[in-house]
Amino acid sequence: MSRIGKKPIAIPAKVEVKVGSGNLVEIKGPKGTLVQAVDLDIKVSVEGSNLNVERPTDQKRHKALHGLYRSLLSNMVLGVSEGYKIDLELVGVGYKATSTGSVLELSLGYSHNIFVALPKEVAVKTLTEKGKNPIVTLESIDKQLIGQVAAKIRSLRKVEPYKGKGIRFVNEVVRRKAGKTAAK
Repeated sequence: MSRIGKKPIAIPAKVEVKVGSGNLVEIKGPKGTLVQAVDLDIKVSVEGSNLNVERPTDQKRHKALHGLYRSLLSNMVLGVSEGYKIDLELVGVGYKATSTGSVLELSLGYSHNIFVALPKEVAVKTLTEKGKNPIVTLESIDKQLIGQVAAKIRSLRKVEPYKGKGIRFVNEVVRRKAGKTAAK
């Protein structure tokens, strides 16, 4: 049995869950609304203040879908009630970040600035303090989308292992390599 799939999802007081035709699950909360189409073999039911996900058989496919949809629905419930936040840190001399609306402007040591247009579901804030690295904060109710956007921004200047320069998550530990040693 899937340990994750069997676990019921607790629904907070301000969150409303509807299971529509075609196994379309709609979750509304104080932060917004998310919709997920669930495979027709998987049964989703609301019992009291819990959301349950059940599978019909112990086939390998059903076991995989059971845990997958339980995790997706759990992420949706958490997203519409509390939301998700990712902080990125720009480490490097002269690295800068500014945001205007849903456009993020990054200066990452290239000959030109990079403009990143963000989806409307993702809010962005930048913080630049003297003597500290610039920080880009992303906020959204969709965990998958915010993770994808953070990965895209991070890929613009990957962290290099010698000096540790690049875009990284706040509090991320980067393994450093020793440089060349002098010949004997």
